[in-house]
Amino acid sequence: MTQLNNSHRRLALTSSVATLALALMAGPALAQTATAVAETEGAEEGTIVVTGTLIRNPNLVSASPIVTTSAETIALRGSNVAEEVLREIPGFVPSIGSAVNNGNGGASFVDLRGLGTNRNLVLLDGQRIAPAGLGGVVDLNNIPLALVERVDALTGAAVTTYGADAITGVVNFVTKKNFTGMDLQVSNSLTERGDGHRIRADLTIGGDFADGKGNAVISVGYQKADPVFQGDRDVSRLGFDTFSGNTGGGSPTTVPARIRNVRPIDPLTGQPSTNPAVANLGNGQLSPDGRTAVPFYQDFNFNPFNIFQTPFQRFNLFAKANYEITDNIEVYARGMFSKNTVRTIIAPSGLFSQTVVLPMSNPFLPTAIRNQYCAFNTSSVASGLYTPRFTPTECAAAATATTKADPNYREVTTLLSRRTVEAGTRDSEYTTTLFDYTAGLRGKLTNTIDWDVSASYGQSENIARATGYLINDRVLEALQATNRNTCLSGNVACVPLNVYGPAGSITPAMARFISADSTDRRTSSLTQVRALLSGDLGVSFGDAEAIGFAVGAEYRDYGAAVLPDDFSERGALGGGGGPTPRVEGGYNVKEVFGEVIAPILEGKPFFENLTLEAGARYSSYEVAAPGNPSFDAFTWKAGGTWEMAQGFKVRGNYSRAVRAPNIGELFSPVSRGLTNLGTDPCAGAAPTTNANLRAICIAQGAAPNIIGQIDQPAAGQANAYGGGNPNARPEKANTWTLGAVFQPSFAPGLALTVDYYNISVTDAITSPLPGDAIAACFGSITAASATSAACTAIRRDPLSGSFDGESLGLPRPLSNLGRLKTDGLDVNLTYSTDLGFAKLGVSGNFNYTFRSQFQATPTSVNRECVGYYSPNCSFTGSIQPKWQTSLRTTLGFENFDVSLLWRHIDKVIQEPLNAAAPTAANGFFGDDTPFFPAFRQIRAYDYFDLTGRFNILDNITLIATVSNLFDTKPPLVGAAAGSTSFNSGNTFPSTYDALGRRYTMQINVRF
Repeated sequence: MTQLNNSHRRLALTSSVATLALALMAGPALAQTATAVAETEGAEEGTIVVTGTLIRNPNLVSASPIVTTSAETIALRGSNVAEEVLREIPGFVPSIGSAVNNGNGGASFVDLRGLGTNRNLVLLDGQRIAPAGLGGVVDLNNIPLALVERVDALTGAAVTTYGADAITGVVNFVTKKNFTGMDLQVSNSLTERGDGHRIRADLTIGGDFADGKGNAVISVGYQKADPVFQGDRDVSRLGFDTFSGNTGGGSPTTVPARIRNVRPIDPLTGQPSTNPAVANLGNGQLSPDGRTAVPFYQDFNFNPFNIFQTPFQRFNLFAKANYEITDNIEVYARGMFSKNTVRTIIAPSGLFSQTVVLPMSNPFLPTAIRNQYCAFNTSSVASGLYTPRFTPTECAAAATATTKADPNYREVTTLLSRRTVEAGTRDSEYTTTLFDYTAGLRGKLTNTIDWDVSASYGQSENIARATGYLINDRVLEALQATNRNTCLSGNVACVPLNVYGPAGSITPAMARFISADSTDRRTSSLTQVRALLSGDLGVSFGDAEAIGFAVGAEYRDYGAAVLPDDFSERGALGGGGGPTPRVEGGYNVKEVFGEVIAPILEGKPFFENLTLEAGARYSSYEVAAPGNPSFDAFTWKAGGTWEMAQGFKVRGNYSRAVRAPNIGELFSPVSRGLTNLGTDPCAGAAPTTNANLRAICIAQGAAPNIIGQIDQPAAGQANAYGGGNPNARPEKANTWTLGAVFQPSFAPGLALTVDYYNISVTDAITSPLPGDAIAACFGSITAASATSAACTAIRRDPLSGSFDGESLGLPRPLSNLGRLKTDGLDVNLTYSTDLGFAKLGVSGNFNYTFRSQFQATPTSVNRECVGYYSPNCSFTGSIQPKWQTSLRTTLGFENFDVSLLWRHIDKVIQEPLNAAAPTAANGFFGDDTPFFPAFRQIRAYDYFDLTGRFNILDNITLIATVSNLFDTKPPLVGAAAGSTSFNSGNTFPSTYDALGRRYTMQINVRF
């Protein structure tokens, strides 16, 4: 039912070709004198023309608040892809996009209101398109910007209209209708530093045919962006420690190698210490001269290898056509094809606290370090005993053993970290191929009732090719050697590996053996069938307009799969973050729905217009799993608008909404991955003076003799484990909005909307945050804690005691126990007037978010994250400030315009709970990780973009934009102030501009 098969592919390609052919066949009928001017051309930002009505802005008539971004605004911003358009709109929280490197899977998403990318719905012309991956979320890289007339962002649940997932709202990309002519757009962009080159070219051709009965349009596009390396910006050239403020922060997987479980050198004798009062060297490093293991002294600076702007290349094709078969029946079709490639580049691979079995006769093992391994004290300091792992005699004999059969052969199981700079960077290339097509019939049943029947199919395939990664089991094999030419395994391809030397000690032959390319394939598909009947009932309340209605039925079938290769599935990639589990699943949903809009009063005192609206949708889900489990959901909405007098209107809307679990939430098996954690309660000396804490650390897997030597999480990252839940059921939401629209007659050209929104989600499908998992165990420690389920679910590496290596780490089970809540205020302003010498246009969007709260379980803390940043407050995206504005002012002259965009981001601070110690007052949920004082607050930021638009000829326009006009530098907070995806290069590059001043030049030619 949901599996992608060859017949689907053939059908998809055949239908797409047919749609494109229809568009191309219409080409000769183009009117050569037609002008391909968008209907919004010349309108002030924030206003649009909706085809077939006189409504100039849907925000002024809708019962739900809508923020509209026009094609003109997109052009003035010089945006390359849709994610860049949405990222800067107040009320949106930056999610995965071009500014995310480590954590980018080759797609870009939108997060409306900060409750997650899976709780808002992305549409193209009011219709769903094929999603990307297991989460059912649309990849914005596939949206064809050249044909977009406007982008409508509707706040509040829209599930009765569009179905599940639209809890926080809908982002609808509306394409131009009945386009005629030719439109060529070319843009070229470069930062002031001479990097980050971006180009975009789009050609759109459209026209009428068959004496105006039909229209067809085709648009082809190409985009390309080059990388910007963090080593080329002052803020990110060096690593900064978020907690100390010192430079030199980075990763303990470094070069020379990090060495554990050895005996320190006695400075008096120059030999391994035999003093039982001296602790073992739990965290050591190969000395600069390469002879001995000394206390750890040098992190690896990974910043220069990483990037702020991911390389991107896309080819896209979009076509649509419509033809009137009769006066009452029209056939229409739409086809979309996109092939895009996103590359991520991160620092070289290595052994990341890898458990290795090392022969004491390894040919590359320095003599002094061999002796330090042998002299490791297997007794605790508290015992007062010194018991070496191997005696000096045993150690000397072991150095000569050449086979495991030799009775003198000895080996050590230990942890090793070594950055393999010789193998190059870890590069991942994500190539996504998407096609999506729709065909349908629509017409009139009566003069007032229309019908529409359509079907669509879309498929997305993402091929991820990873290069530069080590293969862990090959590393283990290459370390099992007693000479420089052969390995103990007998594998003739194996090349013994030297990890005990400086950078360059790993030869090309060694690097080739321990490295390999890896390929994963991710697919998703969506089949849709919809029937709709809409119009008016022919009856009304008094003199008011007729009551409008819409009823219909819809069927959707989702399928998705993750098909990793052997290396990924086993988690064999060094620095790959853990295994990639194989997933295949799907579900279908059958729905019926209805809506009604009833004008009650018109033209009465205090009731210039009073309109009520309501809607409902019933959904029945069936999961493609043994037994075909099923569930259903019912959603509804009610709202209205009341225009008391001309120019003043109030509006409101209340909705009961649901979001069904996606394929990843239903089918993903439990597996290990990475999360972010600043402080581990078992790290350092604390467990040595607290018996209950010590017992917990040991119960979680730490060896008793490592207590007191456990390190804080490397680079702010920790292992965690979790997966899907086949018993997950739809989450529920109550959303409501209340607002007013003001268009005073005494101020022509002024329009002001103010809307309050409130969104509350219960039974939310969520996982505990890292801080929740830590607090559940360590929040209030007692003697019984060591045996509690919350503590024993946390698993540590026995050799390091940390959440690294092959430990499972922190538990993050998926459940329906979560709660989410946000509310805020949106203000939209437009004003236009004629100054005589120029036309003035002002438009602004303002958002104030009162709260954004997340509670993973009933016993977890109800975490507030608006206006705060921390690893826990990055659970859906980047920073969400309390106050954010975007204000554009444009002066229009006869042949040119000048426009200034001002964006304001309110100040934010470290999450108070993240900085506070766990106490009874905060429910023992404090994380006790205060940042360096200068990193605890980010000041308010203001960005200015200046644009000039010049009409060279009637059909040729030149647009020049300077983004970040004053070259404002991003804030410096170190590399552990948030999640790895959004806190990179010592800053938050998705929220703050890390590239600096950028110049963009665009030319638009129309015929």
